Amino acid sequence: MQSFLQRNRVLVLHISFWCVYVSFLVYQQTRWGSDWGRILTVAAINMVFVGLIAYYNYFFALPRFLTSKNLMGYLLEFFAPFSVLIFARIQFERYLLDGYARREEFQYLYSSRFFIHITAVTLFIVIFVGMLRFVVEWIEFESRKKAVENERLIAELNFLKAQINPHFLFNTLNNLYYLAFTNSPNTTEVIAKLSQMMRYMIYDSNHPKVQLSKEIEYMQNYISLERLRLNNEIPICFEIKGNPQEVLVTPFIFITFLENAFKHGVGNNNPGSWVKIHIEVQGKDCIYRVENSKLPTNGKVVDGKSGIGLQNVQRRLDLSYPGRYDLQVDSSKESYAVQLNLQLA
Repeated sequence: MQSFLQRNRVLVLHISFWCVYVSFLVYQQTRWGSDWGRILTVAAINMVFVGLIAYYNYFFALPRFLTSKNLMGYLLEFFAPFSVLIFARIQFERYLLDGYARREEFQYLYSSRFFIHITAVTLFIVIFVGMLRFVVEWIEFESRKKAVENERLIAELNFLKAQINPHFLFNTLNNLYYLAFTNSPNTTEVIAKLSQMMRYMIYDSNHPKVQLSKEIEYMQNYISLERLRLNNEIPICFEIKGNPQEVLVTPFIFITFLENAFKHGVGNNNPGSWVKIHIEVQGKDCIYRVENSKLPTNGKVVDGKSGIGLQNVQRRLDLSYPGRYDLQVDSSKESYAVQLNLQLA
């Protein structure tokens, strides 16, 4: 029902106006008596003649004026048929109600007051219906504006997502090169994992939302590659709570934080390195937390931030979850933690 009203809101607006107008007209006529034949006759005459001039202006005269901006031409095009229809309407009502007999009870039909009343009411209705034209133009403008904005946001999201894929490929190919260079027996396993991840990137991630379980599988494959690169010497804890198959998430929202954890928090020669990943699903809410150690360099501690990557993911969060996410960063001397709270629906 709601979708029908949205699709036909202009028609509903017009029908609602005429229902209100006819109701008021019938109520006004009943004040002068209970002759329903007369009441319905007057209502029908009003509807026909007022509707003709109102929609002549709505569909023909007003659009031509809005295009040409010629006021004199518009006034000529409007008032010529307006005058003819007002004259015809008065004569028709006199004929139907009185038969031009000029009976006592219908003397008002021949007065100048009746002519002024009919002209003023008709002009008011025409102006009001004409204003609906501007409402329609505004609705259409807002719809086009919203469509353009949606297209822009989709294009921006696709652009941001496209930035993620080369970043991941660059890191993984570096890892693969290292394993091949050292003649690691894990090279074929890396290629198999990479193939699975590429399948996800090419096919599944093209949808606006994916199952959280698929996103987790993608992250697990990434962690497997890192374990192979690090020869399983670094403790990596990946904890999942809740049911990730029941919720949907925007693809590649989580991977940037995970990549940063390995990039800035793990080193082959640092036995104190560690990474902890925690994902918890609570109904339609998701809590994602990544913690990692920091690598000391010449007495200084490497910061866990990655400018472009985090700017990218934060912009994607703004577009995909406006007002429905909370991103918290906790940085200390020894560790770096990012927690993302998402309202998925």
